[in-house]
Amino acid sequence: MKAKLIAIIVLVVLVGILLIQNSQRVTFWLFFWSVQVSQLLLVLIMLGLGFLGGWLAATFTRRSS
Repeated sequence: MKAKLIAIIVLVVLVGILLIQNSQRVTFWLFFWSVQVSQLLLVLIMLGLGFLGGWLAATFTRRSS
């Protein structure tokens, strides 16, 4: 349990550093649309989608076993 807590803390710190260093505005292209957003917001959204995808994959894998 202690190793898991340390790993979570390290990940949170690394994500925090990543977010602080990427605060400029970027143009995000999705098919025919372009949107200017903060890179910080874009990284947070992608991180959240990644966690959601991993959680869903783990949930469906456990149910089918």
